[in-house]
Amino acid sequence: MPMHKTSAWPLALVYAGLIIYASLYPFVHWRDQGVQPWQFLIAPWPRYWTGFDVLSNVLGYMPLGFFLTLGPLRTGHLRWAVWLAVPVASVLSLAMETLQVYLPDRVPSNLDLVLNMSGAALGTLSAWGLEKLGALQRWSRFRGNWFVQDARDALVLLALWPVALLFPTAIPFGLGQVMERLEAGLAVMLADSPFLEWLPVRDIELQPMLPMANWLVVLLGLMTPGLLGYCIIRQSGKRLWFLLWLLILGVAATSLSAALSFGPEHAWVWLKPPVRGALVASLVVLAMLLWVPPRAGAALAVLALGIDLSLINQASIDSYFEQTLFMWEQGRFIRFHGLAQWLGWLWPFAALWYVMRRVWGKEPAD
Repeated sequence: MPMHKTSAWPLALVYAGLIIYASLYPFVHWRDQGVQPWQFLIAPWPRYWTGFDVLSNVLGYMPLGFFLTLGPLRTGHLRWAVWLAVPVASVLSLAMETLQVYLPDRVPSNLDLVLNMSGAALGTLSAWGLEKLGALQRWSRFRGNWFVQDARDALVLLALWPVALLFPTAIPFGLGQVMERLEAGLAVMLADSPFLEWLPVRDIELQPMLPMANWLVVLLGLMTPGLLGYCIIRQSGKRLWFLLWLLILGVAATSLSAALSFGPEHAWVWLKPPVRGALVASLVVLAMLLWVPPRAGAALAVLALGIDLSLINQASIDSYFEQTLFMWEQGRFIRFHGLAQWLGWLWPFAALWYVMRRVWGKEPAD
């Protein structure tokens, strides 16, 4: 029986990107501060540190160690599982701490390096422990029971969807609103250059979306991951359970985003009657499509994403939403907000690329 492609490798790559982003954000004011790059290694232990610093440095590298160990375990390369995770995580942490020497806003620390290595080691031990307890075998049986054989890419996209929802959106579940920011970014990049004249100019400024368009964006925003799941889940009963968990994760992530933006007491401010109506409607439509073949589900996902991205990118970003972003950027998660923002921008396009491949590619085996 052919072995499943594991999702651990792409998840490890994505998480390594998260670490790089969080370690070097905001990527500005680089300069030589007259300090040897490796000086922090032989410096005394930091005099001031907090429990949050210790916890974040340990927990921050645990998933990386976990995924780097899980990949070899899932693909049968047991020697890699022993020798890969901690050395790779250590090299990455050393590189990040060294680069922070050139960032005035960041402070490299030998304690951070040790804590990062400890976190990666704990992640490795966790993966090994789950293997010894038989949890990975149970996951393999569960995956083989629920999903088609080549489900890796879709599983990674579905795992990233709640993370993408953490960054505030103008409309709930309205991921992929990039047009206005892209135009503004290009204008800044091409300023004082002859290429600025090549930039298309709109005859009519972008306008706020009408209520019906808002409603449709919410509906399609939940239908898209639902149809993505239909591409890899064939049985209608299992699809129904998947829809239940999809709704729970989507609502939880959006509420967490609101809580981080406005405070815990406003976690449910986004769940207004029109949004609730759109969520119910999307679940009804998805329930009616429980028996749709995977390739047809992929085709419907292409259609849903096309309409959704077209609607949301023809709308302007209102001033109230800009204030929301300002509030978010002043919060505790400032080092991570850019990553969630990029996921929110790019997730629909990655999903579109995947479902288009499923429409025109080979039908996956069970």
